[in-house]
Amino acid sequence: MRYRTRVTAPAAALIGTAAALTAAPSAHAAPTPTGTSAAKTSGTPGPETVGDPVYPALGNDGYRVAAYHLDFSYDATTRLVDATATLKIRTTQALSRFSLDSLGLDIRSVRVGGRTATFEQVDEKLRVTPARTLPNKSSVTVCVEYSADPRRIPQPHTGWVDTLDGFAACCQPNLAHTVFPCNDHPSDKADFSFRLTVPSGLRGVANGLLTGTESLDGDRTAYTYRSREPMATELVQITVGDYVVKDRQGPHGLPLRDVVPTARAEALEPALRLTPGLVEWLEARLGAYPFETYGLLPCNSDDPKAFDFTGLETQTLTLYKPNFLLQEEKKIGSHMMHELVHSYFGNSVSPATWSDLWLNEGHADFYGLLYRYERGWADSLGLTTLEARMKNTYAQGDQWRRDWGPVAAPNAVNLFESQRYLGGVLVLYALRNLVGEQAFTALERAFLDRYRNSSASTEDYIAVASEVTGQDLSGFLRDWLYGTKTPRMPGHPDWTVTPVNPSAAPRRRRSADHHEHSATL
Repeated sequence: MRYRTRVTAPAAALIGTAAALTAAPSAHAAPTPTGTSAAKTSGTPGPETVGDPVYPALGNDGYRVAAYHLDFSYDATTRLVDATATLKIRTTQALSRFSLDSLGLDIRSVRVGGRTATFEQVDEKLRVTPARTLPNKSSVTVCVEYSADPRRIPQPHTGWVDTLDGFAACCQPNLAHTVFPCNDHPSDKADFSFRLTVPSGLRGVANGLLTGTESLDGDRTAYTYRSREPMATELVQITVGDYVVKDRQGPHGLPLRDVVPTARAEALEPALRLTPGLVEWLEARLGAYPFETYGLLPCNSDDPKAFDFTGLETQTLTLYKPNFLLQEEKKIGSHMMHELVHSYFGNSVSPATWSDLWLNEGHADFYGLLYRYERGWADSLGLTTLEARMKNTYAQGDQWRRDWGPVAAPNAVNLFESQRYLGGVLVLYALRNLVGEQAFTALERAFLDRYRNSSASTEDYIAVASEVTGQDLSGFLRDWLYGTKTPRMPGHPDWTVTPVNPSAAPRRRRSADHHEHSATL
């Protein structure tokens, strides 16, 4: 699989992206080298996978997406969304056909390079046959017009959250393609812009910064947004409803914006005003916050079935169950830190494959727990130090590896089990014990700097750790990440692992427990 490092364009150069995508009339082909085979010149269908070990059906390896522009129009009477997704792609081979990930969307038309293309929906793929073959290394605009019903749940899953007065999106890990056609894999990050047209009285909100508001005929308002940094599809947020936007300032003038149900704005304020302090604490450990803004989106729904998690990181805006944020600080602060950490591990640096999820969740729990214990807040087990929690986790290490696999070797069934969360924390704790706190902090920052706005793998993390510390840590970290037995804990030779109970059936999460294995809850 190929991964790329993205360089963010200057803000002025990005302003015209949506118009440029819409206006692009045709594919621009690179010259065909002499001697190219007839098959490559004529093109072949793009591989309908990017080879992810957890979700092998995701993505298409025949192209990469440079930019998305999503134009949504919401009808409050029918509660339907009329949408256009415009993608600028660059081919990695000559393509006679390619596919976008798509499920549960009513596709009306597809144009490629301004020309009508034929298409068919097969399982979770929208197969597109352009009017002419797309040459290798060519850039072309793909425009898909469709409609969607946020209340309809396509099988087997959906990224739509139906609310009292609109909808929100929760696309992690493999649900973005139920909201918009895309190359739905975090290794293919792209620039995003949005135009959301809603009835006046409602507000449309998306990732990034608001760049324009336009009053339209029919008592409607269009909101446009742009994400300054590239983004993985799973991190997209689009929400419509009766919300008020509350602005405040974070450290170093960082603009913070919370999108809050109008009727709950006052009640949620105690939680919202915690954010500047959380950002300041984390910046002291991981460096400057990596995006243009941050804030919380307490979704306007109390339905326990609306979404099966407490908080979900979407880039620049964390989606929350509103009632969770009504609790006192010691009940919510640790998890608010967990979600903020995802701005660094998961959003700025995305996983190269879903096997690398421990990099997201292990780091989020690691810093979330540090924040908790610094404040003397007991965790769910009544423990008040990281060392005590890690000793408890260490004892369960072999059983977890037997039940849920090694930390960095999940499958689709156990992806969000505790092994990716606390199991990941245990790896980071062992690493910090081995190399020392100063070296650990240095390697964390080096990893984030090197892969900012890109995707990185477990092997990338191991390589940076070895390089920064001047030690070959590959054997040490691979034993911790891929071994079937829990290694000895540096600095704690007295710690022991409880023998595996071979007759115990592996614990499986209930559907309502998805994403809920964070130790910060």
